[in-house]
Amino acid sequence: MTLDLHHAHPWDVTPKEAVQIQRDLAPLVREEPLAFDAVRTVAGLDVSVRDDRVRAAIVVLDVREMAVVDQAIWEGPTPFPYVPGLLSFREVPAILPALEQLGALPDVLMLDAQGYAHPRRFGLACHLGVLLERPAFGVAKSILVGKHGPLAEKKGSGTELIHNDETVGMAVRTRENVKPVYVSVGHRVTLRDACLLTVRLATKYKLPMPTHLAHRLSYRGEL
Repeated sequence: MTLDLHHAHPWDVTPKEAVQIQRDLAPLVREEPLAFDAVRTVAGLDVSVRDDRVRAAIVVLDVREMAVVDQAIWEGPTPFPYVPGLLSFREVPAILPALEQLGALPDVLMLDAQGYAHPRRFGLACHLGVLLERPAFGVAKSILVGKHGPLAEKKGSGTELIHNDETVGMAVRTRENVKPVYVSVGHRVTLRDACLLTVRLATKYKLPMPTHLAHRLSYRGEL
């Protein structure tokens, strides 16, 4: 599959240049309701890095059948240094060739990463969503920016993640009595819809099934 990239830019840049790219692209992020009836496939994306080598893994789930319908791995060197807030410059260059291995671009992209809950409001989920003009959002295991109050122990409970007096995401309980995940908008999805889809697809584990499987694939090399 050949990807049709929007707002393409160079990846061989300095951290200072990368920050400016984020600032330039951040205003392009937009929220819109997700047409749930039209969503058939959701891709979970996860990236692991070891010894300056990056492995991007994608698992595509048919959400009506809850069955894996496609998967891909791409592995290679990562020349960009580790800089908090700039992970997309290490990871997107690995994700794009992995996506090209798929038979078709999934309806929704769910990333084990931050989206709007980012210092410049342009985390990995935003970056990939804007490049592909595809609905995307982040389901992170930890907080990059922001704080939240207490939330109930019941599955589906949530509370706003606040940074600089702005709601940047939601802390969402996907399993009873288990620490929450942190959901934030990437592109072309509302925060409410991203949270609903996260809880709906968290059928067995803390992480929703697409990113749970992608995480397994990125570290093990197999499902």
